[in-house]
Amino acid sequence: MNIKTLSQLTQPKHAGTAGRVDLVGAGPGDPELLTLKALRSIESADLILYDRLVGDEILSLIPQKTRAIYVGKAKHNHCVPQEQLNQFMVEQAQRGLHICRLKGGDPFIFGRGSEELMELQAAGIASQVIPGITAAAGCSSYAGIPLTHRGLSRGCTFVTGHLKDGKLDLNWTQLANVDHTLVFYMGLSALNEISSQLAAHGLAADTPAALVEKGCHSDQRVVTTTLSELTEQADHHQLESPTLIIIGQVVALREQLNWIEQMTPRPMAVGE
Repeated sequence: MNIKTLSQLTQPKHAGTAGRVDLVGAGPGDPELLTLKALRSIESADLILYDRLVGDEILSLIPQKTRAIYVGKAKHNHCVPQEQLNQFMVEQAQRGLHICRLKGGDPFIFGRGSEELMELQAAGIASQVIPGITAAAGCSSYAGIPLTHRGLSRGCTFVTGHLKDGKLDLNWTQLANVDHTLVFYMGLSALNEISSQLAAHGLAADTPAALVEKGCHSDQRVVTTTLSELTEQADHHQLESPTLIIIGQVVALREQLNWIEQMTPRPMAVGE
């Protein structure tokens, strides 16, 4: 069955009510980091459309009788094109369905939530955004790495590491010289370019860096290294997506602040 056929089997729980769409942030992985408002949307929705980074533990919170359809995107593999998904949500909301559009992290941080909201508003569909903890905040916290720290980092910069036409078109000079922690989303495949460009534009080769694979999940792995050794370490540990890249002096604080390994019992296994 295609996405439209599946949805036609779904009927509104409350006949005669106007449809709406909730753009919901599912957070970085740990289901206990889900907000109460997000959980209420999941529990009350007629139809849930979820992305690739929404984990099984969060999907298990979906009521058994609620239809959930996967509409996720992987590299070079979009199971439902964005334009088709936008139109689909409009059509189903017009049928009176309450749709929970469930996204990993936060809908407005590299989540296309703003694009979807624009389409919904243009069509006159009632909609709301329910924020989620973004990967940079969640994964860094679970890795024991503060994004800011007095005397080390005065701010943080979130950057997409997603390649376009085989390269990253970024202001490398600014990124290499800003007094911020740098956090790259979706950057594993561009890791060599990220490290080489930052070094070429002035960032010291021995700048502390970390790779956080499957952050905030039970199988989270954290690898700490330096800017010059990022690619080598990612290859050595055979890291896979999703892996968050954190670069900056704050990474050096992980040895002291790695609270997960200090807990007994530990809430999750963290591999080095």
